[in-house]
Amino acid sequence: MPNQELILLTHVPTESVNDGFLPAARRLGLSLVLLTDQAEAHRQHFSQSGLSAYPDAIISCDVFNPLAVIEAISRRGRKPAAVFSNSDHLQASTAIVAEYFGLPGKDWRTAYRAKNKAEMRAYLAEQGIETVRHAVAWNQDSLAQAADSVAFPCVVKPREGVASQEVGLARDYAELAAHCQAVWQARPGQVMLLEEYLEGPLCTLETLGDGKALRALGGFHVRLSAPPHFVELAAEWNSKLAEQHEILSQITRFGVGFGACHTEFVLTAQGPRLIEINYRCIGDRRDFLLEQTLGIPLFETVLRLHLGEPLPALTLTPRAAAIHYITPSTEGQIIRGPSSFSHSGETADISLRVLRRVGETVTITHSNKDYLGILTGVGTNAETVRQVLAQAGNDLIWEIRS
Repeated sequence: MPNQELILLTHVPTESVNDGFLPAARRLGLSLVLLTDQAEAHRQHFSQSGLSAYPDAIISCDVFNPLAVIEAISRRGRKPAAVFSNSDHLQASTAIVAEYFGLPGKDWRTAYRAKNKAEMRAYLAEQGIETVRHAVAWNQDSLAQAADSVAFPCVVKPREGVASQEVGLARDYAELAAHCQAVWQARPGQVMLLEEYLEGPLCTLETLGDGKALRALGGFHVRLSAPPHFVELAAEWNSKLAEQHEILSQITRFGVGFGACHTEFVLTAQGPRLIEINYRCIGDRRDFLLEQTLGIPLFETVLRLHLGEPLPALTLTPRAAAIHYITPSTEGQIIRGPSSFSHSGETADISLRVLRRVGETVTITHSNKDYLGILTGVGTNAETVRQVLAQAGNDLIWEIRS
């Protein structure tokens, strides 16, 4: 009998897929087919030697169109064992396709509302789950009316944006108009979401579910850059964030219940308030850190859920963990930088993932695209991990010539 086939929908190449889900699929004995609208970029990545896993096929497809995906799968002449995506952009499309083939998956309406942040806000308010003042604008004429319904300061961001890209804090109408105009010059008609500014520490809640049971694993306390931007600079794991029962209840009522979900919320003076529901695994290397910290096969577990297996009784062995994202202070060409490394010490394991190398040109975008490298530490004691990461960070130098 041929191996069971996993159809994985993907957009651009990511470490989460290439270094996480692909090797996990191989360990599960699955044949793997990538459907992507960026086939050449994926073929170029897999042309390298020394990779831990390769797909059996890479098929060009408009993965944003579920009908095109259904047709591409049907042409293969066999029903897949699972249809899966970890892309922020493709959860609704994947859910529709999974439903068509009678496979386990997310509710496509929930996936759509989670991605479309205006729909998320509207649905939360409609269901009486959470009310945050919000409005949308797509040009200068609609902006004035939107601003009237959202008090300043407010947060402005693309309605379907990711990774803090083009997100900003507007303290008055002039700042709001300038921010939106900069976006619309590049992408006319881009729908921008204006939201009430929720002040307080940013946290996350990471969950896994099989459609019946939903398990909170814990979360991260996140440190952001100074306003008006919201770049994530560091995060520290805290298992006790699994006890944020109010947030868990809210996302359950929203419809979250299957697969992985990464939820962001703010601990305001009035209590926890939802920021975003990202209906997929956490990214920016925190998925790998999560797996290492908790001692669970995270990527395999997520795939098993999409294969129809029940959520296992995960035995968590949480340790202290933290991650630092290294950002540039100036733009220009990198003329000197460190190399990636991984060290196991008596008190902590520490790793550096270099993202930008000598010869590359750095442009500051105030998003996660700015990261020069990612420094992670895992140990038994949180304070020790902080100290080890701080010391290692002081020794890292990227020299940039403007």
